[in-house]
Amino acid sequence: MDAKLSYNIPTETIIPLSTTPTKFGFGATEELGYELQRLGLKRVVLISDPNLVETGLPEKIEKILSGEGIDVVQYFEVGVEPTDISFKKAIGFLEGKKIDGLVAVGGGSVIDTAKAMNLYSTYPADLLDYINPPIGKGKPVPGPLKPLIALPTTAGTGSEATTVIVLDLLDLHVKTGISHFYIRPALAIIDPLNTLSMPPMVTASCGMDVLTHAIESYTAVPFNTRPKPESPAQRPPYIGSNLIADLWSYKAIELGGKYLRRAALSPCDLDARYHMMAASTFAGIGFGNAGVHVPHALGYPIAGMVKNYYPPDYNAAEPMVPHGISVSVTAPACFRFTAPALSARHLDAAEALGFDIRGIPLKEAGDCLAQALIDLMKDIGFPNGIGSLGYDESDIPGLVDGAWKQQRLLTISPKKPSQKDLAEIFRQSLVNW
Repeated sequence: MDAKLSYNIPTETIIPLSTTPTKFGFGATEELGYELQRLGLKRVVLISDPNLVETGLPEKIEKILSGEGIDVVQYFEVGVEPTDISFKKAIGFLEGKKIDGLVAVGGGSVIDTAKAMNLYSTYPADLLDYINPPIGKGKPVPGPLKPLIALPTTAGTGSEATTVIVLDLLDLHVKTGISHFYIRPALAIIDPLNTLSMPPMVTASCGMDVLTHAIESYTAVPFNTRPKPESPAQRPPYIGSNLIADLWSYKAIELGGKYLRRAALSPCDLDARYHMMAASTFAGIGFGNAGVHVPHALGYPIAGMVKNYYPPDYNAAEPMVPHGISVSVTAPACFRFTAPALSARHLDAAEALGFDIRGIPLKEAGDCLAQALIDLMKDIGFPNGIGSLGYDESDIPGLVDGAWKQQRLLTISPKKPSQKDLAEIFRQSLVNW
């Protein structure tokens, strides 16, 4: 590149990579007290959910913290999938309480709830103020938040590594989010032993979330084709695929392709649990920088418009589509659609999943990646398309309307979809095989 032009080029040139400081490995939970002491925290709220309370893990963590002289306030009422109602309840719980940090023990729902509690208790506002447009006002977070330490108990969402909060707006029947650099946790304690209580469908759903994150990140629009922001403050958290994020995303695809079947079918396979936790962490770093696109945009209305689906192993009191299912059940059709824009990368992703690509021409990259995902879904007992979740042809217009609102994600797609394209993807996804 001509040096004299380097300051005037109209497209992005900068790759900003920041991620959560992390401790990873068997037994990492035992070092939580030390880490809170290092951060100078004296009184924290411990956030978890009723299902995890039954496993005894939150109690164990509270003893670790109490042993270090740290006062603990309990909030164990997080639901399976966060909503505007559950967020308001959790945020209200902190009103008038003096804490200097938060500890989240659970899956993405718990960690996202903790992020919301941290944000809205530090900078009180109407819930829609920080939610991404066009659904919310998209106001920037005014400043740094309190330290949030995340201990994920699922190998899936990657919420411990991201700048994103996801929730359902019940009246609007749509899933949406909040994005800002300050939302990212201050520390992640990633202990594969904490995932042993995950039943098969939870493992499968979370594992498919890992793979969808990673493949979307790897196949995202290249960062250097996007407009250069007017200032660093205006650079979005999701910048598109790039040299650095690719390393994390590709490795996450490899690990998921190799170990997800084992983790879902043999819950006590420690080696599989270890590597799926690594895959989740790597995917979180990758998509937390590059972003996700069409499958996640379509996943939000699939979760938000649920009618009568009760997922196995989730102990759900009301109908719900878990996040990992909602974002991956359309993935085969989504990648058939996006493949022509970045064919080689889609073929790379299929190979990373373990699919034999010898002799496959680039024009068949989308079909190849779709088949690799379908083969995996069959093996882990995954739902067969959105039809198995209770949707039919008559629901497609509403699903398209909900997905179209996710422009923040759709702009990351390497091939920009129209509403007609989204309808066809939903139609193809009624049954995957």
